[in-house]
Amino acid sequence: MAISESPEILGSTATVISTSHSDSDLDLLSLRRRTTNATNGAGIRAPDNSGNGEAVDYQDRVESANFTSNVGEKANEIPTSSDIRFTYRPCVPAHRRIKESPLSSDAIFKQSHAGLFNLCVVVLVAVNSRLIIENLMKYGWLIRSGFWFSSRSLSDWPLFMCCLTLPIFPLAAFVVEKLVQQNYITEPVVVFLHVIISTTVVLYPVIVILRCDSAFLSGVALMLFACIVWLKLVSYAHTNNDMRALAKSPEKPSYPRTPAVRKSWVVRQSIKLIIFTGLMGFIIEQYINPIVQNSQHPLKGNLLYAIERVLKLSVPNLYVWLCMFYCFFHLWLNILAELLRFGDREFYKDWWNAKTVEEYWRMWNMPVHKWMVRHIYFPCLRNGIPKGVAVIIAFLVSALFHELCIAVPCHIFKLWAFIGIMFQVPLVLITNYLQNKFRSSMVGNMIFWFFFCILGQPMCVLLYYHDLMNRKGRAD
Repeated sequence: MAISESPEILGSTATVISTSHSDSDLDLLSLRRRTTNATNGAGIRAPDNSGNGEAVDYQDRVESANFTSNVGEKANEIPTSSDIRFTYRPCVPAHRRIKESPLSSDAIFKQSHAGLFNLCVVVLVAVNSRLIIENLMKYGWLIRSGFWFSSRSLSDWPLFMCCLTLPIFPLAAFVVEKLVQQNYITEPVVVFLHVIISTTVVLYPVIVILRCDSAFLSGVALMLFACIVWLKLVSYAHTNNDMRALAKSPEKPSYPRTPAVRKSWVVRQSIKLIIFTGLMGFIIEQYINPIVQNSQHPLKGNLLYAIERVLKLSVPNLYVWLCMFYCFFHLWLNILAELLRFGDREFYKDWWNAKTVEEYWRMWNMPVHKWMVRHIYFPCLRNGIPKGVAVIIAFLVSALFHELCIAVPCHIFKLWAFIGIMFQVPLVLITNYLQNKFRSSMVGNMIFWFFFCILGQPMCVLLYYHDLMNRKGRAD
């Protein structure tokens, strides 16, 4: 310190450095100031704050950038002593501030984990490849030849005809709106006719499925289509009623449109859809069916055995569920949007990062979520219904249609799907409480993954399968 504080040496050092980088390097402060100015001019900005635990040390970046720029400019020259004399000198402090380790609790979510994600993907592929090979060696090829089409599929023609006749109901709703526009019918009559049309569009497929001994997948497809038409009809009637109630505006509603259809893009997405649909079929036939067939009713057998079956079923069931999400919400809806040149393609958000169950339901299925908000939740609030009751009503509607889409094709009404959806209400309260108590944590996200993928869905699969087998056994 006595040497550095000498005015003579400071003056000589400053003079020599400004001319030709002399051998005196004791004025580190002047050198660091010069380095900072040079690198700031090159494009590196100083941090806005100097809080502890920053992920990247600013001074290290400055020195590294300065060193890199020098190397880039003089890549073909022999480095001189002045280029390396003032870089990482032993007397320069190596530890200048408090910093957290990248995996510490305060810094782990500030880091990029792309490398670890790639590692997980590689390990996942390797482990599942080994399991597939082991399964094929032990059990052989379990996929039946009639998986995609069999003689029983011919008995589903009433469901196919029902599916073809469902567009009659939107046409009837359009005629009703035309009649009220011409003042041929009154508003109460319009409401009554829309209620009849929307109710019939659901009851009609239910009756057809219950009267026919159709395949489960055919019944699910028809019920899903009928529920979608019902949502559209309710939205159509509600929107037209709202437009009549408000002041009529000359502006017509417009939708974002894309300039053209990308045919090659549609072909690529269609190929992906076929591949992932085949992957779902392989997992169901090769893994899920044998596990379910070799299980007992989860509520009637041994508890430990039931837990083992649920855990064993959870992994392949999770793969099928993720493939289903990717096929329907990403591939299929984007293909339809591309063919129709529809621009708004936010069919889902990053629901996998949901910290609460409420966030999951707001991000998992954006079209249905927006429908619930526009046609159930806010109409309830505008009619004086409390917020909590409005949420319960929305979940009741969702639970009812989940039950219809599963119970009707199975010809079983045990309300397992209905109970599973209504169980989300206390989970919403629990995860919201945990999120408020432990902020910036992923406790709610872990609870969501556990109840949805590890416990909930495998349990529902086992319950419906064994009830279906019991029903068939009694029928035989």
